[in-house]
Amino acid sequence: MKGGRRGPFLLDVFHTLLAALGPQGWWPAETPFEVIVGAILTQNTAWKNVTHAIRRLKEHDLLEPEKILEADLETLQRCVQPAGFFNQKSRYLVTFCRHLLSRYGGNLSLFLSQDLDPLRKELLSLRGIGAETADSILLYAAGKPSFVVDAYTRRIFSAHGWVPPTIGYEALRQVFMDALPPDVYLFQEFHALLVRVGHLFCRRTPRCRECPLERHPREQSLEVRRST
Repeated sequence: MKGGRRGPFLLDVFHTLLAALGPQGWWPAETPFEVIVGAILTQNTAWKNVTHAIRRLKEHDLLEPEKILEADLETLQRCVQPAGFFNQKSRYLVTFCRHLLSRYGGNLSLFLSQDLDPLRKELLSLRGIGAETADSILLYAAGKPSFVVDAYTRRIFSAHGWVPPTIGYEALRQVFMDALPPDVYLFQEFHALLVRVGHLFCRRTPRCRECPLERHPREQSLEVRRST
């Protein structure tokens, strides 16, 4: 499929999912900082585990950068424990908060107000923040149109033959970034809908007949631009 046709095709996929599953309203958080904490904690774990960890952080009044840095490390680790890898993730939270305070005086709005590309580069420079985490922060905390790709996205699109199963994160992200209008709501809902499809249908034992995309017309492979 040539690049010019990818936009209508992806929008068709989006509207098919939206009609079948409805708006997802993701990401569940009260503040941008809570989004960032959740994005860091959700690495390699289910969201239900993250909710337990965030609840503990709230109970200990630790959902502010300054308070995380002032907290006893053992207390922070106990709060983070339900999300798994609590030693690493506690360090990642401290690293982010220290960077925020040292570079921006703790002003999260100032940090998030940067343009998308330099902010993404800065996020990726921080220990514990990979591409998916960075894009989650950009899209849901900063409100910038940076498409989030996760394992479900790759699984769904490769299962339908739309992209190669070995496609990398940046190449798959670029498929969406190149083809879709840079709309935050669209990116948020599309990502959330793909996650929902993955949870419900595109499992280790697939439930293809029930999936709304099973009735979606199969197309030729999406052209993937080589990342540089």
